[in-house]
Amino acid sequence: MGALALAAVALTPVAATATTKEPTPSPTVSNPVNSDGIGGLSTETVAYGSHRHQQMDVWWTPDGMERPGVFLIHGGWWSSGDKKYMKEITRSYAELGYTVFNLNYRLSGDAAWPAQRTDALAAIAAARKHADRWAFDPNNYVLVGFSAGGHIAAAVGTYGDGIGGLKGVVGLSPIISPLRAYSDGENTTDPSKRKLRESAIRLAGGCAPKGKCSRVWASMEVAWHASRRDAPMLSIHSQDEFVPPVQSMLLKQMLGQVGVPVTVITQPGVNHSAPLYREPGVAERVQAWITERIG
Repeated sequence: MGALALAAVALTPVAATATTKEPTPSPTVSNPVNSDGIGGLSTETVAYGSHRHQQMDVWWTPDGMERPGVFLIHGGWWSSGDKKYMKEITRSYAELGYTVFNLNYRLSGDAAWPAQRTDALAAIAAARKHADRWAFDPNNYVLVGFSAGGHIAAAVGTYGDGIGGLKGVVGLSPIISPLRAYSDGENTTDPSKRKLRESAIRLAGGCAPKGKCSRVWASMEVAWHASRRDAPMLSIHSQDEFVPPVQSMLLKQMLGQVGVPVTVITQPGVNHSAPLYREPGVAERVQAWITERIG
C-alpha cells in the first residue's frame, strides 16, 4: 500500500486533574516503518507521533470490506514491555476478521502520566482519521489492555464523556486504582505488590499521592472519571493475583451508578495478564464478549 506523505507530530504530556481533560493531539500518521503481507493479511508499522515509542503495528484484510477494530495495549509496569510481544494475539484477532492496531506508547521513563493515555488517544484518533487506509470502521472498535495496558485502556474508556466509536474495553488484570496499588504495596512481603507500588510512583512522575502530586494521582484513578457515556467493560482477574479483583469491582460500582455495564470475571489461581489470557477458555470468552459489542 502506498505511503501517505504526512508528517508525524510530537506529543507532550499535559498536566491533568480529576476534572480537567488534556487535549488530544491532532491525529497524523507518518510513512510506514515497514510493510508486509502474512497469510492474506496486510501489515505495516506506522508512527503516530515523533517519539520512538509512538508507533503501532496494523494488521488488516485487504478485501475492500470495512471491518471492526481491535486496539491492543501491552503491559509491563508502565515502564517496560513492547508491542512485539503481542504479535500472536494480534494475529489471532486479525485472523478473526478484525483490523488490529497493536500499540506502543511512551513508557514512564520517557514521560509521566498522562502521556500514556494521551498516546493511546492519539493512536486511536490517527487510526480513525485514516480508516480507509486499513479497511477500518472508525465507529466500531474495542480496546484490549493487559495489566498496565489495561489501566491505560480503562482510562481511555472513562475519558471525557465517551470516545467516538468506542464500543467496549477489555482488561486482563487491569490496574484500575494505582492508589490501591500504592497502599497494597506498602506493608507487604509480596515482591510484585511492592514493585507495582514503585511503578505507580514512577508513573506519577516520581512522587507519592499527596501534596503537589495529588492531581496526577487523581487523574490516574480510572473509577473517579466514570460518566454515563463511557464504554462498557469486561475485566478478568485471577482470584489470588497481585492485582486483585476488588480493583475492578470498584469500577463496576462507579460505572454502575451512571448506567454503564461492567462485567468482572474471577479465575482461580494467581496468573496475571498474558498468562491469565492463555488459560483455557479465557481468550474465547474475551472474543465472545467482543463479538457481542462490535460483531
